[in-house]
Formats: sequence, C-alpha cells, structure tokens
Amino acid sequence: MIRKMHLSKGTGAGALLAAGSLLLTGCGGKNDGENKQAVANIGSDTMVNLAIAWADAYSKVDPTVSVEVNGGGSGQGVAALINDSCEIANCSRQFEEKELADFTAKHPGKEPKELMVGYDALSVFVHKDNPMTEISIEELQQMYSNNGKIAKWSDLGVSNIPGAKGDEIILVSRQNNSGTYHYFREAIVGKSNEMRLGTVDMNGSKDVVDLISKTPNAIGYSGMGYATPGVKHLKVSMKKGGSAVEPTIATTLDKTYPIARPMFMYTAGEPSPTIKKYLDWIISDAGQKIVAETGYVPLPK
Repeated sequence: MIRKMHLSKGTGAGALLAAGSLLLTGCGGKNDGENKQAVANIGSDTMVNLAIAWADAYSKVDPTVSVEVNGGGSGQGVAALINDSCEIANCSRQFEEKELADFTAKHPGKEPKELMVGYDALSVFVHKDNPMTEISIEELQQMYSNNGKIAKWSDLGVSNIPGAKGDEIILVSRQNNSGTYHYFREAIVGKSNEMRLGTVDMNGSKDVVDLISKTPNAIGYSGMGYATPGVKHLKVSMKKGGSAVEPTIATTLDKTYPIARPMFMYTAGEPSPTIKKYLDWIISDAGQKIVAETGYVPLPK
C-alpha cells in the first residue's frame, strides 16, 4: 500500500538551487559545506524540465536549500529512492508491485509517500512537414504492436512527405525503464500485447522530439511540454474517423484527451520538514503556475 501525502497549500519558506548532477545522499539530505541542505531529486525524464524549473524558482525563496535534479527515467528514480540515493523520486507512473515489495524489504515499517503534482498529456509527434493532422488509438496500436498491420505511411493514406526517404514509418519510442514507455505500452498496445520490434528507443523525452524533428518519416510520443518548432502534435481520437482531440490543459482536465496521466513525487516515508516545505510549495499556486508555464497541466483548484 502506498500512502498519499496530504500537504498544505501554503507557500512555506524553503528553497532549491537547480543543478544538473545527482548528489547521492541519504533520505534526510545533508549539509553541503556551504550552509545549504542538499536534496537529491531524480527520476522521470518527462518531468525533468519541470523539476529543474521548480528548483530554480524555489532557490529564490530560500537559498539555504540546494536541490540537485537528474533524470534517467521513473524506474531509476524509484530505484534511487529504494537505495537511499535520493530524497525525492519523480515518477510519471505509480510504483509497480515489485518496486513496492523491494521498498518494503529495504525500509521495514515505512511506506513510499505519494504526492500528485500535476498532469502530463502525452503528445503524438510527427515532423512539422508531415501533412497528417490526426490519428486514432486504433491506428497507433496497429503501428506499435508487434502484430500490427500498419508499417507504411501509405497505409494511413499519407503520401509525399517532404524530405522523406521512402514510405516506411520510423517508430520512435522510449527505453523500457521509462515511465512514459510503460504508460504508452499499457494505454496503446495493451498489457497482453508486445511492442513492435525495431523501434528506435531514445533515452529521454527531449531526445524523442529531437529525432523526429530531423526525420520526416518518423512518429513518436513524448510529453506535451517537449514540443518544438521542428515537430507538430497530432489530434487523437479513440477510433478512426472519430472525434479527434488536441492535447491541451483543458482537454486533459476534462478527460477528453485520451492519452494523459498524472505525475507524482515520492519520498521514503514521511518527508523531513525541509522537503515537506518544498513539496508544499510545489502544490501551491506559485508551484502550479510553473507547471502551466512549462507546458504541463496543473492540478485543478
């Protein structure tokens, strides 16, 4: 069982200094020798831009705390939390059953504490010059499933993609330690099916979008907040010919966009006072404003 955190919505004092490397500390944090309490924050690549933005903004609230942010995937964040290598794990999914068992074995009498911090709409991206404007969950399943029948752009009625080499669809995906990968596989391919072999698997959310922006034949999935001028997201419908919905804050909150999921932060048991202040701030108006500004979906008020 995972207990959920119930934190105040105030903007309590506490601050973070964003950094690009992981500091391996125990779950209480440690003093870094410069009168700053160090906090290691690791996990979801989907959330890494948001986590850095939070840390940077919070550093102006209380310069006595230094939070160092690193990605690596939700699985890596959970593993770091289990192994006492971080204070906060960022996850674009919830704990899996085996992870929960591993946590309990390593931390007798404790439970991972879960805090929902926002939502992410998972966009389906194609190259900006691709004439396609929408796609269905059915079509995505036929593309990404190992027994799927769609392998060419002509199978979707798409032709003459500027700069494309041939008709083959280049499927871009994430490595299997990614929470985004696990969510996409469950939501699109289904638990009983296997992902198609031969996908181009990228380490991070940004890497997916970068590759698609340089590859006219490509299609892939990544967080809505990772959009760049070199790509465009497709509207998504449940069935071919159905009503297609654009990924936005409004369509995520009203649940009309079909590929959206919550984002979480976890601590190993009850957070320390310093970390609780930070988490309180994240779900405050100030922290949630940054969620919207970075292209994610804030919690409903």
